[in-house]
Amino acid sequence: MSRVVNPDSIGKLRNQQMRTVAELIRYLGQKQTIDADAKDMLAAVVLTFKEIEDGIEEAMVAWEKRNYWNKVEEFRMQWAWVGAASARLEQLLRNETWEQLPQELMNLAKHFTDIQITRLTRGADAWQGAYAKLMQSTPPAR
Repeated sequence: MSRVVNPDSIGKLRNQQMRTVAELIRYLGQKQTIDADAKDMLAAVVLTFKEIEDGIEEAMVAWEKRNYWNKVEEFRMQWAWVGAASARLEQLLRNETWEQLPQELMNLAKHFTDIQITRLTRGADAWQGAYAKLMQSTPPAR
């Protein structure tokens, strides 16, 4: 009997989400001003990071059931930056501290060096309305 392969695995979804964020960072880097579009892009990055974080937790639950504790801890440390970056960017958005944005984008860039973007494939539908969605959600606890 052959192995069942899930084409929509958590890892594949995480890779797609990372590519989306990489493209959004590139778009944000090209912006000269913080307009509604830039706010939507930044909010989309925050929301995508939250989805990545949820996927990471889901993957770790499966490993914990198999008692792969070392793998769980290694994976958790490898991806810890996602939650921290999400929280910082969300605070930046909610407080409108735009002067911090260039530094935050530069800090994020190191996590996307292995993603080659030869052409941008995400359109405006990937981020439109994300700012309103984020602002309607409950702000994180400090």
